[in-house]
Amino acid sequence: MGDTRLIQGRYRLLDLIGRGGMGEVWRARDESLGRQVAVKCLKPLVHGHDHAFTGVLRERFRREARVAAALQHRGVTVVHDFGESDGVLYLVMELLDGRNLSQLLEDNKQHPLPVADVVEVAEQVAAALAYTHRQSIVHRDLKPANIMRLDDGTVKICDFGIARLGHDIGFTSRLTGTGIAMGTPHYMSPEQIGGSEVDQRSDLYSFGCVLYEIATGAPPFDLDDAWAVLVGHRDTPPRPPRTHRAELPAFLDRIILDLLAKEPARRPPDARELARRIDAGRAAPVYVPTVVSAPLRRDPTDRPVAREARLPSWTHGMTTGHKATGTGAGPRATPPDAAAGLTGEWIARADTRGTPQPVPAGRPTPAPELLTALTGRHNAGLSLGRLGRWEEAGEVHRAVAAEREHALGPDHPDTLASRYEVGFTLSRTGRPADALREYTHVARVREGVLGPEHPDTLAARQEMAYVLGQLGRHFDAHQVYAAVLAARERAMGPEHPDTLRCRHNLAFNLSRLGRLEDSYRMASDVAAARARVLGANHPDTLVTRYEVAYALGQLGRWPEALDTYREVAAARAQALGPDHPDTLAARYEVGISLGRLGRSVQALELYRGLIDDRTRVHGPAHPETLRARHGLGVNLGRLGRWEEALAESRDVCAIRERVLGPDHPDTLVSRREVAVGLGWLGRWGDALVEYRVVAEARERVLGVGHPDALASRNDEAHCLERRAQAWPGWIFLC
Repeated sequence: MGDTRLIQGRYRLLDLIGRGGMGEVWRARDESLGRQVAVKCLKPLVHGHDHAFTGVLRERFRREARVAAALQHRGVTVVHDFGESDGVLYLVMELLDGRNLSQLLEDNKQHPLPVADVVEVAEQVAAALAYTHRQSIVHRDLKPANIMRLDDGTVKICDFGIARLGHDIGFTSRLTGTGIAMGTPHYMSPEQIGGSEVDQRSDLYSFGCVLYEIATGAPPFDLDDAWAVLVGHRDTPPRPPRTHRAELPAFLDRIILDLLAKEPARRPPDARELARRIDAGRAAPVYVPTVVSAPLRRDPTDRPVAREARLPSWTHGMTTGHKATGTGAGPRATPPDAAAGLTGEWIARADTRGTPQPVPAGRPTPAPELLTALTGRHNAGLSLGRLGRWEEAGEVHRAVAAEREHALGPDHPDTLASRYEVGFTLSRTGRPADALREYTHVARVREGVLGPEHPDTLAARQEMAYVLGQLGRHFDAHQVYAAVLAARERAMGPEHPDTLRCRHNLAFNLSRLGRLEDSYRMASDVAAARARVLGANHPDTLVTRYEVAYALGQLGRWPEALDTYREVAAARAQALGPDHPDTLAARYEVGISLGRLGRSVQALELYRGLIDDRTRVHGPAHPETLRARHGLGVNLGRLGRWEEALAESRDVCAIRERVLGPDHPDTLVSRREVAVGLGWLGRWGDALVEYRVVAEARERVLGVGHPDALASRNDEAHCLERRAQAWPGWIFLC
C-alpha cells in the first residue's frame, strides 16, 4: 500500500506515524481538499478465507466504517472516508496532534497523571461515551492507547467499530495458553472474559481500568501472568486507588471502584450517570495537593514488587501484552508514535532473563536501532507461533538468530533465545530430530555460560526431553526429565509451577514406558498440587487431570476415566470456552471412554456433535475433525452397522491420504479400519489387500520389528485364515 503513495487518486501517503496489530497509520494529504489527514491501512485479508467469507468481511467493514463516519462529537475521532484499494481496506480520519494516554504515562516515566488531568480525562471521555452509547454503539476495546489528548486539551476516543472488525478478520492477538481472543487483558470486562454478550457497561468497566491506571500508575491487576490478570478481573476485588495514591479525591476513588464492579448491574447504568457523578464530585470543594506521585517500587530486575492483593504467580507461558506503564522485563521493540490510535499490538512471550544482556568484550557494539528491530522481529515470530503459524514463525526466528549471531555472537543470551525458539517451531512442525539438535546446542552453551541449574538451561534441557519423546526415545527422555526435575526441586521447591510442569511431563513419559501405575500415581499427585497452587480449574491443572484420566483408561479403569474426562471437559468449557481445542479434545476422550464401556449409542451421539463443532471451528479436513469421524466409524462398527462404518472409514482414509500422506500413522489407522469393515462384510480378499498395504507401509516407516508392524502382519495372517475358512479350496489355488 505504501509503495503506491497515492490511494484512489486522492490520498497521498507522506510518512508512517503508527503501526500495530491491524495495520499501519500514515500521515497523508487529501489532494482534493488540500488538507492533512490520517490514513489507516488495514492488513490484507487472510488468504485462507474463501470468497464468500471475505465478501462478508468487506461488507462488515463498510457497515462499521459507516457507523464510525456517522459519529459527530468533539470527543470522538472524525472518520472522513473509507474504501478498498488493491485489496487493502482503508479509513481516512482527522489527523490528531497530541499523545494517547499510554504515551503520556510513558512520557511521565511511569508516574500517574496529575489529579486534575485524571478528572478532566474522566469528564471528557464520559461525555463521549454517553453520546456513542445513545447511538447504540459499544467500543469493546477501550484502553489508554485508544484515548488521545490533543495539544489543546481535548480528549478523543479512537477506533470505534474497528476493534470488532479486527476480531472478525483475525488480527486480534490471542493468548497461547487460553485461546481467549483479545487485545490486552488489562482492560477487559468480566463479561468479555466469559464470552458473554457485552453492552455499554462493558465499556464503562474498561474505562474504569483506564482511569485506575492513569490515576495510580498501574492497571488494577498489574500482574506478569495473563491468566492471573483475567482471573483478577473475574474474581478479585481491586484495591482502592487511594491505597496507592492518598491525594486522590474520595469521589474519584468511589467512581473508579463503581466502574470496576464485577457484575454489570452494580456499575453506573450508563455514561450519562457517570458524567453526572463526575460533575457532582468536581463541584464539591476538595483540597488536591500539587505533588508528583512516586512510581511503583520495583525490585532490581525491574519487575513490579508483589502487592498484598496480588494473585498467585501462575505459569509463565502466557503473556499480558503491552500495557501503558511499560512492557515488563527484557528488551522490546517500541512502535512508532501511534498518534491515530491503532487497535491491537504484537504480544511478546515473557523474557526470563529479566534485563538486557551486555555485548561480549571485544565485539563491536551493534547499533541500538538494530537491536530494537531484531527484538521486534523476535516478538513477531512469537506472535505467529501463538496463532499456530509455526512455519512462518520458524522462518522469522531463523533469520533473527542468524542476525543476532552476527551482531552479538553465538553465545549471547539473545542469540540463544532465538535458537531456542527455532527449536520450538521445529518440534511443532514435525521435525523433532532437528529440534533436538537446536535444544542440545542451546542447553550446552547455556550450561557453560549460566550454569547447569540456571532456569534457562533447565528450560532447554526439558525441551530436549520433550522432543526425545516425540522421537520415541522414551527411556532417554525419562533420564533427562528426572535430572531436570531434581534440579528444579533443589532450586525452586517441589510445588513451583515449573517444577510441577516437569513432573507432569515425567508422568506422561512414564505411561509411554509402560509404567502405568507409576504414571497414574505421579499424575494424581501433580494434579492435586496444581489444584492447590493454581486452582482447580486452571488450564495446567486440567491438563494433568486429563493425563490422570488417560492413565486410568490404560489401566482398564474406564468408568473412572469417563468421569474424569467429563469433569475436565465441563471445566474447560467454563474456563476456556466450548470451542477451545482443549475442550474439544476432552470431549473426544469422553467418546473413547463411552465406546470402551460398550455405550456406543451414546458415543455416536457425542461424536456427531463433536464432528459438527470441529467442522465449524477447524474445517472438514482438519486432522482433529477426521479423528472424530474415525471414532464415529468405529462405533458404527461396534453396533454392527458395517456398511455405514465402511463408508465412513473409506471417506476418512481418502481425506487423510490427501492431507497427511499415504504413510502417515493416522492414514494407516483408517486404512486398517477399512480392512476391518471389509472383513466383517465377508469380503476377505479385499480386506487382505488393505491389511498388506498397512503392513508394508509400517515396516517401511517403522521397521520390521516395530510393534505396530508386527501387529499388522498378525492382522494379515488372521485375514488369510478367515479367507481360507470362507473358501476352503482357495488355499490350494494360491
